[in-house]
Amino acid sequence: MIITQGLTLRFGKRVLFEDVNLKFTEGNCYGLIGANGAGKSTFLKILAGELEASSGDVIIDKGQRLAVLKQDQYAFDDQQVLKTVIMGHKRLYDIMVEKEALYAKEDFSDEDGMKASELEGEFVELNGWEAETEAARLLAGLGIPVELHEKMMAELSGKEKVRVLLAQALFGTPDVLLLDEPTNNLDYNSIAWLEDFLASFPNIVLVVSHDRHFLNQVCTHIADFDFSSVQIYVGNYDFWQESSQMALQMAKDANKKKEDKIKELQTFIQRFSANASKSKQATSRKRLLEKIELDDIKPSTRRYPYINFKPDREAGDEILSVSNISKSIDGEVLFRDISFTLDKGDKVALVGGNGQIQTALMQILLGETESDSGEFKWGITTSRAYFPKDNSKYFVSGDNLVDWLRQYSANQEETFLRGFLGRMLFSGEETQKAANVLSGGEKVRCMFAKMMLSGANVLLLDEPTNHLDLESITSLNNGLKDYSGTLLLRSNDHQLLSTVCNRVIEITPNGLIDRKYNYDEYLENAEIAELRKAIGAI
Repeated sequence: MIITQGLTLRFGKRVLFEDVNLKFTEGNCYGLIGANGAGKSTFLKILAGELEASSGDVIIDKGQRLAVLKQDQYAFDDQQVLKTVIMGHKRLYDIMVEKEALYAKEDFSDEDGMKASELEGEFVELNGWEAETEAARLLAGLGIPVELHEKMMAELSGKEKVRVLLAQALFGTPDVLLLDEPTNNLDYNSIAWLEDFLASFPNIVLVVSHDRHFLNQVCTHIADFDFSSVQIYVGNYDFWQESSQMALQMAKDANKKKEDKIKELQTFIQRFSANASKSKQATSRKRLLEKIELDDIKPSTRRYPYINFKPDREAGDEILSVSNISKSIDGEVLFRDISFTLDKGDKVALVGGNGQIQTALMQILLGETESDSGEFKWGITTSRAYFPKDNSKYFVSGDNLVDWLRQYSANQEETFLRGFLGRMLFSGEETQKAANVLSGGEKVRCMFAKMMLSGANVLLLDEPTNHLDLESITSLNNGLKDYSGTLLLRSNDHQLLSTVCNRVIEITPNGLIDRKYNYDEYLENAEIAELRKAIGAI
């Protein structure tokens, strides 16, 4: 069990959270949600002892082992992959190292034998004989193949290192598990495996995530960071949305009733205070008026951008024809001889294990790179807008945001541009920020503004939820659902794909699967599952 008592964190005059009193209990998974900067990741660091609170205490049951998802990808570069995972259980790993050192001694003494016997007993208690098997199972579940288990961490890619560090946190069934964005860099199969793992995890889990489907699958409770405080709701993310909005509306309704009563009393007092026969009643109502207090409804830290992609004109029936396109990069075949057509109104989920595939296809279709062979043709009535995964080339200048957006707008009026930036949560002095100093989330919102101004009837989006908070993801989700044009979308956000897309195209080096299903139907279809196995997509 973890208890926080009067936990407060301040940075200067800014209060992230104040007087937080919470209890986290065994068998529950708590999803930490709130606007960017609300203090979720900082709260995890305080629980882990990596950061000191301004005041208050964190109480963890004596003897409980706490595991944290590490963020430094290079910290274990000099370690073997399998050993890195086992290092997640520090005591077990220390015993293994100490045993190895003892048995390697040439002058093995009786005292060494006694020590070795003690270590062997503790090793068995900690299930040490199963350590390598468990570590290998975790790695396999997270998509790290067996041939990488004996390699050094320095030989792995960044995405592979993230998965190993996640396996390290999960290793040995810790009593308390702290996970900050654990689904980053995971594919669908690995996320599904992690969901199953956490759903059956017997101890305490606290997780920060912007993946709504993941939160719905694993969370038994939601810890909401808002109003400079933290409130726990029972249920998953969807239940929190409903119950928190209901509670807010009830508070507003209660205040409305009080306001109506105040007006009624004030009217009576003003009308009859000078009337002798009614003076007693007026005085009585004054006393009653003094007792009525409106509830203090603090402004939420949550802000929702207004995302609305509206085509300037409707496209004709011919959207896109792709014929026998192939592409390789550095000798690796991404796809070979793929063909498909896009129909008007298609909202396509572009999926596949290798994200390079979808990125390369979009870049080919937009003329940013060339295919090795094949051809494609856009309909003459189409107009296109693109959201690239890497948007850095758009933000090299020091122009303020008004001038940055002006280059993409037919309407050059500053009031118009400021209004548009306001929809993306840039107002007042924020519009004078230089484009080259924006955060990741701010750049993404600027790219949405650019795309909205284009009036395109075909959108191509490559990982548009990266760097966004839940509120911006929700707004994007609603905007794409309402979009009347044609869409090609690559994303790891399960809920975004399942609620927006009406077609799935999965591209692999060995073939293409194309079905007019929504994303959930596609994943649950047994025939498609067999087909995916046949072409090596699973």
